[in-house]
Amino acid sequence: MAADIKMFFCVGLAVGLTGVGQSALIGKTHGSGVEDPVLQYVFNNSLREHPVLTKLRLRTLQDQWSRMMVSTDQAQFMANLIRLINATKAIEVGMYTGYNALSMALAMPENGRVVACEIEDSYINISKPFFKEAGVENKIDIQHQTAMKTLNELIAAGEAGTYDFVFIDADKGNYDNYYEKSLELIRKGGVIAIDNVLWSGKVVNPAPDDQTSQSLDALNKKLHKDQRIDLSMLTVGDGLTLAMKR
Repeated sequence: MAADIKMFFCVGLAVGLTGVGQSALIGKTHGSGVEDPVLQYVFNNSLREHPVLTKLRLRTLQDQWSRMMVSTDQAQFMANLIRLINATKAIEVGMYTGYNALSMALAMPENGRVVACEIEDSYINISKPFFKEAGVENKIDIQHQTAMKTLNELIAAGEAGTYDFVFIDADKGNYDNYYEKSLELIRKGGVIAIDNVLWSGKVVNPAPDDQTSQSLDALNKKLHKDQRIDLSMLTVGDGLTLAMKR
């Protein structure tokens, strides 16, 4: 299976790096109104969206911070990756309205579990009816507290080395801390996916006063040298890093 996963990583990287022009490199496919015609083409010809995911996406687009939602093609890619590695235990650091948590839960078998970390009441309240409608509310364990507290509690409960997949998409200043805790929780061969690693291109020579871009750039450079993982950085969405624990 490890060889298959590495091949999958290589194929994904090749697709990303051979995109059509700069516009195809960074962007999100949230549906109608996508500015870039190539991204719209991807949306039209790749996305296979569960009906409840469609409803949740449209509801999320009504929120003023809808840009935070994971790109639809990215969510589908990660759901396929979850199927590929036969994941049954996942963590999402930063659930928002739950689009990706729902996507992961739908990709898992009946005994699957998604620990979804979210601190905002309003986003949790949006997510729950959609989880129920999709019939996966029993698979999604919403943790209404800081993600670091949840990760530490999971480690204290003896769950280190038992998770198959972690998706990190929360406050960027804590990304390094989330990554280190995720490495403890993930099993050998498990995957940590880190979102927004390109930050609209701002990680390239970040401005001196741009702490977010500097933090992401530092993490990217750290992961490049980290011998605990196998690594691919993909130009999907706003940049997606896949780190597989050795």
